Amino acid sequence: MAYSEIISPPRHAQTRSRLGTTVGFLLVLFTCNVRSAACSLSNIVLILSDDQDVELGGMTPMTKTKLLIGDAGATFSNAYTATALGCPSRSSILTGNYPHNHAVKNDSLSGNCSSPLWQKGPEALALPVYLSKLKYHTFFAGKYLEQYGTKEAGEFAHVPPGWDLWHALVGDSHYYNYSLSVNGKEEKHGDKYDKDYFTDLILNRSLDFLDKRSPGQPFFMMLSPPAAHAPWTAAPQYQKEFSDVKAPRDGSFNKPAMDKHWLLRQPANPMASSSVDFLDDAYRKRWQTLLSVDDMVEKLVKKLDDSKELNNTYIFYTSDNGYHTGLTFSMPIEKRQLYEFDIRVPLMVRGPGIAPKQIVKAPVLNIDLAPTILDISGSDLPIMDGQSFLSQMVSFAPSLRNGTSRSCFLVEHTGEGFPVSDPACPKLGPGVSQCFPNCVCEDSYNNTYACVRTLVGNNLQYCEFADNESFVEVYNLTSDSSQLENIVKKVDPELLQAMNQQLIKLQSCAGSSCHDNGVNGLCQKSTK
Repeated sequence: MAYSEIISPPRHAQTRSRLGTTVGFLLVLFTCNVRSAACSLSNIVLILSDDQDVELGGMTPMTKTKLLIGDAGATFSNAYTATALGCPSRSSILTGNYPHNHAVKNDSLSGNCSSPLWQKGPEALALPVYLSKLKYHTFFAGKYLEQYGTKEAGEFAHVPPGWDLWHALVGDSHYYNYSLSVNGKEEKHGDKYDKDYFTDLILNRSLDFLDKRSPGQPFFMMLSPPAAHAPWTAAPQYQKEFSDVKAPRDGSFNKPAMDKHWLLRQPANPMASSSVDFLDDAYRKRWQTLLSVDDMVEKLVKKLDDSKELNNTYIFYTSDNGYHTGLTFSMPIEKRQLYEFDIRVPLMVRGPGIAPKQIVKAPVLNIDLAPTILDISGSDLPIMDGQSFLSQMVSFAPSLRNGTSRSCFLVEHTGEGFPVSDPACPKLGPGVSQCFPNCVCEDSYNNTYACVRTLVGNNLQYCEFADNESFVEVYNLTSDSSQLENIVKKVDPELLQAMNQQLIKLQSCAGSSCHDNGVNGLCQKSTK
């Protein structure tokens, strides 16, 4: 569907465009082998935002994105990350594997974030390597992994394999005053909006890539803007937007959390007024930063349309993890928790053969992105923990490709803070990390947990902590969508045992064993 038709779509033009796309895609499928280089390969764009939630209205500022990608294709209402933290999540996106298989545990070097172990192992078999072998022209711009570019990770000279053009941020998210690795050479940036604002720079370089690329060669672009990650520096034209907006006050906002693990039991309740003011300010600024990402999507779609590439391009929009700003009991801001606001992410896809305005309810994970993109490319799919969801968007996809069929999936996190604690919070003792206003600790070395999550049959979550309490949390999200009540003491012991067995299985799964539908129909069992 053309950009101009989406902005102002006459009914007859919209019908003709949908019919033409569908017929064209069917002809390709039936007249050539989709795994053959002789086929006309589709272009692929992956836009990965940072810390963008779904539960707390994180998609509200994205009006153009929802119109140009969501309304023009499929919106996944149950998209999840396998871990609610940037580096392990991004590593899962690149490899199609759970953290326990790619071994990136958290955002620290000791957690293997961009470490030599990562570089010699999973990174060498990541998504762009396969696409490069298929003669895709590959382009990256934005934030890669939190420890990328550090001395221990090879500094600027390290360019991950498979990327033809490389414009990667050194370290964690910035909007100004940062360094890039540009094809292995350092490029420093200052604080001038026209030259340095990072979201706009990513856009401009992607447009330049599209202008200069070889005609006829398929391309894969991965764009990873800093928004909505701290320090939440909006573009000048957007710094007064949403001035009356406040963080949501419903759900679990400022609620006691005495039936939850120790991190949620330690904050003062209710939050101090200074913490509430801080999170309201953070909430507004996060939305402000996302307006530039929304502009990026609009300009990129227009460029693809002007160059007559839009109808042959799949565009994915998602985030590495969710985020909470107040709607987590008494924890002001952050992620890293097992609850819906941190593990649910936006996911929208448009492209050839995808009918507009689809809502896909089947559970999809970030580990499914790599196999889906490879499925689109016609690659022989390598063994991955994730599954392609192409057939869930395109009903006439080849039968030899399998859509996701999971009814259970794993969420896992390895906490930070050991052996070094956050110096801002000495009163909380050793092992704490990520302490924010009024010394509320958001992570710790024993904030290490694994969960079974299911949306098929029953809407349940079962989590075990690797701490000295061996703490367990269980939620029925059908009756308790805000996860206010831990029902572990009310659930049939047989169900708890079955959930424990399923969790053990998922924690050790690899490849196709991660695709199974549960032990003895666990995910269809009742909580009654």
